[in-house]
Amino acid sequence: MEKSIVKDITLADAGARRIEWARRHMPVLQLIKEEFERERPLEGIRIVACLHVTVETANLIEALRAGGAEIALTGSNPLSTQDDVAAALASRGIHVYAFRGENESEYYECIERALELRPNVTLDDGADTIAVVHKSHRELIPEILGGCEETTTGVMRLRAMADDGALAYPVIAVNDAETKMMFDNRYGTGQSTLHGIMNATNFLFAGKTVVVAGYGWCGRGFAMRAKGLGANVIVVETEPRKALEAAMDGYRVMSMRSAAPLGDLFVTLTGDINVIRNEHFELMKDQVILANSGHFNVEIDIPGLESMAVSTDEIQPNVKEYVMPDGRRIYLLAEGRLINLAAAYGHPPEVMDMSFANQALSVRYIVENGRRLERKVYPVPVEIDRRVAELKLKAMGIEIERLTPEQDRYLHSWQMGT
Repeated sequence: MEKSIVKDITLADAGARRIEWARRHMPVLQLIKEEFERERPLEGIRIVACLHVTVETANLIEALRAGGAEIALTGSNPLSTQDDVAAALASRGIHVYAFRGENESEYYECIERALELRPNVTLDDGADTIAVVHKSHRELIPEILGGCEETTTGVMRLRAMADDGALAYPVIAVNDAETKMMFDNRYGTGQSTLHGIMNATNFLFAGKTVVVAGYGWCGRGFAMRAKGLGANVIVVETEPRKALEAAMDGYRVMSMRSAAPLGDLFVTLTGDINVIRNEHFELMKDQVILANSGHFNVEIDIPGLESMAVSTDEIQPNVKEYVMPDGRRIYLLAEGRLINLAAAYGHPPEVMDMSFANQALSVRYIVENGRRLERKVYPVPVEIDRRVAELKLKAMGIEIERLTPEQDRYLHSWQMGT
């Protein structure tokens, strides 16, 4: 198989320095890497990973390789690959097929090249590798023990496959581990989404009306951070319990049609399609900004926006202006792709430390148990989730309370009451 496809291998030294910086802020993953080096639980295992090629991901890949795995890495979004990181990993002998700015054909060609490794385990951020395997390379399935999925959007796709009886091998929903979704999705997405918007526009949040589409963990995190910077936050949500939670958290809650004339900035974090569409574009104010922090660039109806505009202009990097027939200007950021990775660095390493610790330990679990698992989506085993939390607390220098034997007996007894 072709060794690697990267933009510029001479960027390797710069990437290596950035990977080392992130490593110093990922203590839990480093402990697992040291364990893998001692025990070599992945010896002879071939892994294909379709993930955002960032400094944090590089440290996950190094941990897996320390366990004995051979790895092919490809990017999970055309605009999220950090070319210096791809070069650094390629220079270290990892099969890397990723470069920033891939078109759709190049994106899927990179996945095809990675699959030439004939994986035993797949790692995904959006389920694209699993989709390609099931659609075009079913001959690989007998060799695959299982997979891991990192993001909310991917887990939704995989659960739909499982419900249809189409999923051909077991997958662990790493996204749903509490030490992933409660911290990565909330604090990571909250901070990195703000960072991407600010990098692209230098937007002032204070005093502005910000419309947040979706109030899952990602939406909660972004709404909280926007409110903290002084924004007036409106939440648009379809699930009644989440909408009620947003109202109780102090946000205005309404339909997108009602919010459309009010917002200065709209951010989608739902995992669904056409959340903002023509009927909403028609109502928006002049110079409104649209951004997406969901995995795929389908949450904002970009073809619809294109069809309505009388002219378009790339007015600065990651900002495209659409002029409406009445002269209003609508600004779309980063082609509607993940704003936190397309226009910023993505989540901080301290948060990804937990997410990728779950990922690494889940890979080991699949290798050890995959042949006994059913073809469905599994949660991260609770013992892995708890271990990651314990290791993170230890790394932070936090000591927690322990149950006394009496307290433990009380919690497991029905005889003792008032």
